[in-house]
Amino acid sequence: MYSFKTKVRVRYAETDKMGYCYYGNYATYFEIARVEALRNLGVSYKGLEDEGTFLPVSEFNIKYLKPAYYDDELTIHVFIKEMPGVKIKFTYETYNDKDEKLNFGDTVLVFIDGESKSPKRPPEKLIKELNKYIRHE
Repeated sequence: MYSFKTKVRVRYAETDKMGYCYYGNYATYFEIARVEALRNLGVSYKGLEDEGTFLPVSEFNIKYLKPAYYDDELTIHVFIKEMPGVKIKFTYETYNDKDEKLNFGDTVLVFIDGESKSPKRPPEKLIKELNKYIRHE
């Protein structure tokens, strides 16, 4: 299993009238974690797109446990637990600075060829890097 952590801070504009981090922000936070996790593997979103591969989200799921508040520093843990085919699944857990789990969720993205708009296999570089972390069953 591949894992990576990144931090984000809840900005004032991201809170609601109760002072909670607005629930919709977590899609952005998960995207930040996903992009940085791939970058850590040596694969950039920009590089993928420049080479004609796009990654639209096909599924987004989240379960909220506790709220985050303005100025909280959040740690987003992102995991890739299985080798991708034409789809790749990212799993997330969000923690506050007291190490309390605030939520967990996942996204599924599809590798799409930029010209044909058809699903395609992931880049070999990504597969090679993930082979270092994920066991084949």
